[in-house]
Amino acid sequence: MSPRTPPAPAPTGTRSRAARAGAAGPPRRHPRTTAAFTTLTAARREALRADCARLAELDDTEFGVRLLAGTPTHETRDPALLRNWAAAATEFGRELAASAPPAADVPHPARVVETTGGLDRLLLARYTSRPEPTVELFTDTIALGEHLVDVLGWRDRYPTGSLRAAALAHERAHGLLHHAPRTRRALRDRLGHTALRLGRLRVPGHVAGADELAAHAYAGAVCGLGRSPLLLTAALMGAVQALGED
Repeated sequence: MSPRTPPAPAPTGTRSRAARAGAAGPPRRHPRTTAAFTTLTAARREALRADCARLAELDDTEFGVRLLAGTPTHETRDPALLRNWAAAATEFGRELAASAPPAADVPHPARVVETTGGLDRLLLARYTSRPEPTVELFTDTIALGEHLVDVLGWRDRYPTGSLRAAALAHERAHGLLHHAPRTRRALRDRLGHTALRLGRLRVPGHVAGADELAAHAYAGAVCGLGRSPLLLTAALMGAVQALGED
């Protein structure tokens, strides 16, 4: 799970996500503790709150559209098509949450490893299937995100501990999609994308990024969040940028 939300209003004076790790320029200084918020000037703190309030005015589907628009292969897609895909993937994720077995009964359960270093890569969690299913939780990013919720006054949307729970649920959804071909096909069929058509023969196509949207929706539903995790990850991305450049 990553704060990889496509372009959204960036906090005043900060760079866009295009300047993240790997782009040209000097190394970015990331905050190491939640106390870093106290280093922000009053003006920057208010600017961050204002930018996040504008993000909160967007509907959850819009975040899905932005995520898809920023995914390779979708650069020239019709925004209306992206919105349809975003809505379909989100609905699928919520339905998956309602029908999936409890975490304790999930086939091929992943072991959970807590580590740090997520801020350097803007990662909350990461799922790997080999050599064994594993979820890495980046506690530095999660702790910063929890503190950001308090700074923004968003506890009604994201209860205490929900960021860690959502990160785990998000990666659990990826595990379900990875180990269940039938579920992957169901998502593909729901999206209705055609990769190739030969007469009456239709070959369904893969929609890059749709599994990520389904996983976010799954996490939000399982954890009973008031808003999509995509809103919080977008706000967290802006906060990391503001803290690193203040």
